[in-house]
Amino acid sequence: MIFNKEQIKQIMADQRAAILNKPIGVERSILSDIDTTIKLPHIIVLTGLRRVGKSTLLRQIIQKYYNDQRFYYINFEDERLFKFQAEDFNLLYEALIELYGEQKTFFIDEIQNVEHFENFVRRFYDADFKFFITGSNASLLSREIGTKLTGRHVDLVVYPFSFKEYLRLNNVVFEKEMVYHTVERTKIKNHFHNYLIGGGMPEYLLYKEPEILSRIYDDIIIKDIAVRYRIANLYEMRDIFLYLVTNTASKFSFNKLKTISGIGSITTIKNYIHYLSETFFITTVNKFDYSLKKQLVNDKKTYIVDNGFFNVLSAKMTRDHGWLLENLVFNVLNASGQLFYFSDKNECDFIVREDDKITSAIQVTNELSSANKNREFSGLLSALKTFDLKEGLILTNDQESTMKIDEKILTVKPVWKWLLTNN
Repeated sequence: MIFNKEQIKQIMADQRAAILNKPIGVERSILSDIDTTIKLPHIIVLTGLRRVGKSTLLRQIIQKYYNDQRFYYINFEDERLFKFQAEDFNLLYEALIELYGEQKTFFIDEIQNVEHFENFVRRFYDADFKFFITGSNASLLSREIGTKLTGRHVDLVVYPFSFKEYLRLNNVVFEKEMVYHTVERTKIKNHFHNYLIGGGMPEYLLYKEPEILSRIYDDIIIKDIAVRYRIANLYEMRDIFLYLVTNTASKFSFNKLKTISGIGSITTIKNYIHYLSETFFITTVNKFDYSLKKQLVNDKKTYIVDNGFFNVLSAKMTRDHGWLLENLVFNVLNASGQLFYFSDKNECDFIVREDDKITSAIQVTNELSSANKNREFSGLLSALKTFDLKEGLILTNDQESTMKIDEKILTVKPVWKWLLTNN
């Protein structure tokens, strides 16, 4: 398609009206990061899963920092721009000037849909333009931005709603003393139960329609993976993904997946998992080892980005809350450091590495009981001793205590309280 200026003007006017009419929604916590990065000349790159709220975050930035003025907005998810080429950018810029005058800030949604977009961004960045851009594919953005814009961008990942954001959506303004009041604490625990099962995808929380999550997943599979990477056998890829979702937090090996799936090539399986992880839907966790080679060959675990997807995708017929708690805790920890699982004779769910140092060890279980207490304690203590840590954390559904074992302090805390008081 060959664009003309009048066509582009119509699209740009429609898109500007759409972003300005978009509901502001619940203020996202990530705006605190914008407070510091907006002062830099760097391009701000907002990445994350489809429909996680990146466009709404742009809307909030436009209002908070630009008072709904002095900006250009472009959305490359618009089907009218599917044939847009990098050489069309200059015509687009001319159309924007004629519509809205000369401005110095671009907000661009899903920019990775345009090949070689980085040349345009680099040219205008060098002319002192400010950019906020979003994208739903980590590898495309990192590869293309990295070639032309190394050192010139700040990357921020937008996640589904945190529990605090979920409470704000439900008109609960959390204050720390609320955890000590019986009525308020009970209300928060009820909200947490719903959040644990339903997750934090914004659109789903607004409408409570499972089809929304199914559609997001299908868009990831078809648009972000099958079309982009020209997948020949969609069914076998879907089967691998379903297995990983159903067995979230369980160990697997590529050889095991090869045997279960019947796929002849381990490379194909690795590629499938890589493609899905690049959409931010899953994250793969290695067993900790000081040897990088051993990390690569040891069994791995996967976690998915939001608990709500289990309801529409998982083949598990029962809901194990320990399993859901572990996935939720992973997603919180994953935003703050590099995660591994630990295993020798015993196993610890998570160890966190920050700046090449193991800083914490965390065990997650629905409930500490006489049947599992020895296993949970042994796994955590083994990790604490291995990494010379003084304290460890056991996160549960609703138990709380502190104890000292083998000179190590073990704190037991409900996940809901940990989310509200430690994050």
